[in-house]
Amino acid sequence: MIWMLFPYLIYSSPGQLMQNPFITQQVKFMARTVFCKKYQQELEGLDLPPMPGAKGKELFDTVSKKAWQEWLNHQTMLINEKRLNLMDPDTRTYLTEQMDKFLSNESVDKAEGYIPPSEK
Repeated sequence: MIWMLFPYLIYSSPGQLMQNPFITQQVKFMARTVFCKKYQQELEGLDLPPMPGAKGKELFDTVSKKAWQEWLNHQTMLINEKRLNLMDPDTRTYLTEQMDKFLSNESVDKAEGYIPPSEK
């Protein structure tokens, strides 16, 4: 469960916003869980679909925050180490294929010459 505090804002003078220390509202949210296809267990789900369309809805319904963050890290490494051009449609297709493999626990491409920080 996540507790959030939403203070109302007040204007102390023109152009300056201040938090009103006397008026607050507490709202309690339940974390959304999904059965993660990568980890094969119930985990906290994404807050929003990560992309538009049917693919975004599928990822929203079947991928956990943890798995998505790991994919983003792996994707960043692939883009940087392989010097991929994201303007190229073939590169976007390649990354989508790699994402599907990664989230389905299939073998994915690794960046050549990459040494994890723990092994340096």
